[in-house]
Amino acid sequence: MPSAPAWLRDLVGAWIFYSVLPAWPWPQPSFERIARFAPWIGFVIGGLQAGMWWLLSGLGWPQVALVPVVLAFGLWLTGGLHLDGLVDTGDGLAAGPEHCLEAMEDSRIGASGVQLLVLVLLLQFAALVRLGPMVPMALIVASALARVSPLWAMARFAYLRVNGTAGFHRKHHKGLGEAVPTLILLVLGSPLLKQLPLLSVPICVLCSILVAEWLGRRLGGMTGDGYGAVVMLSETFILLLMALLAPLVGSGGG
Repeated sequence: MPSAPAWLRDLVGAWIFYSVLPAWPWPQPSFERIARFAPWIGFVIGGLQAGMWWLLSGLGWPQVALVPVVLAFGLWLTGGLHLDGLVDTGDGLAAGPEHCLEAMEDSRIGASGVQLLVLVLLLQFAALVRLGPMVPMALIVASALARVSPLWAMARFAYLRVNGTAGFHRKHHKGLGEAVPTLILLVLGSPLLKQLPLLSVPICVLCSILVAEWLGRRLGGMTGDGYGAVVMLSETFILLLMALLAPLVGSGGG
């Protein structure tokens, strides 16, 4: 087979690392610079969630049943990768600065991690119920743009674990500019997102940046768990923001 460009091998690596979707038969994956493609994988995951929503809606499922199904589907598609980071980070934050990393490394789930998990899922549930028919588009935007958050964290904060398994992300990271292709994709696809308020995309990007900045400062740096946590937290706040902006669509459309 012909040799593949480096970017394509990184994309295949990102596909494998960030999702449970079937691996590509070609080319051979590379994993060093997969972080730049995380928002693209998020775009695919959000699209699959939107497809599930439309499919089950067509089968007559009520919204109250659709919301937990698409949330569970999204978590399954990621293999729980970011959810695990959220829970461990919750335990670390509760343990305080001196014992933060130790608590995050502990394989046991603490009460603080469980509380944060429940809080995040409940807020996402509430936001999706509020968004109603705008849910499919909101899922795509939130899933893609939430993954800008770890790119900001990689650019801004040192990696805290000397031998951490996720340290390669920051080692090979080349700045927030790697998120630009995702933003261009969403801008070009804006006609498909006409259900959402015009300012949704820039506001959501700002939300992702602020979440990463806040957590990086609280932890004094970043870990692999932190990267996962900022994705989950950013998704939550993005969905909540779009739920708050949703009335603007109704009033604008008359």
